[in-house]
Amino acid sequence: MTDSARIRVMIVDDHPMVTDGIKSILETYDDIEVIATMTNGQEAVDAVSGLAPDVILLDLNMPVLGGLPATEIILESAPDTRILILSMHDSPEYISTALAHGAMGYVLKDVPTEEIKTAIDTVMAGSKYLCTGASGSLTPPTAGGREVLTSREQTILLQLARGKSNREVGEELGISVRTVETHRKNIKRKLGISSTAGLTRYAMEHGVLQGTGV
Repeated sequence: MTDSARIRVMIVDDHPMVTDGIKSILETYDDIEVIATMTNGQEAVDAVSGLAPDVILLDLNMPVLGGLPATEIILESAPDTRILILSMHDSPEYISTALAHGAMGYVLKDVPTEEIKTAIDTVMAGSKYLCTGASGSLTPPTAGGREVLTSREQTILLQLARGKSNREVGEELGISVRTVETHRKNIKRKLGISSTAGLTRYAMEHGVLQGTGV
């Protein structure tokens, strides 16, 4: 099998034993190439454009930048990347929140080794993968009947509520105008709000603008 046909995998976890263990397992498969290991989400964000991994195994809880915000930022610049969240937590809340942030799968760290390979193959085929017993966790988390905004969406909502344009928000966060527009549409859909004035009113009513001088 040529290198171009192999699945390029990045492993991101702040525990070297976990990283080394998963790497040693995956390197036994001819169709997988572990191209890098990282210790936190920020390292992955900084490296993803240069390394272009097909799949990232991303720890949920890490210093500097955790798995959920890293997932959002990575997918803004590399939307075709498949992200599998690694975690010790199997609660539906954790799993559904990871999916809401854009992850394509959720894998427990203590699963049998072959399940990690199955998860990679599944997301490469374009399907979501949930760890054994977690199939009931596909429903997005909600608050008061609405989908919960991710941390990135909350940041963008704050910028929009301050009256900034899509271009200004993009410059502030280092993302494209098209990415801001996508986030804006998702925010409006989740909140059931159709106008910018409505977003500002929501931000004021829910304390998003408190302490910002707005």
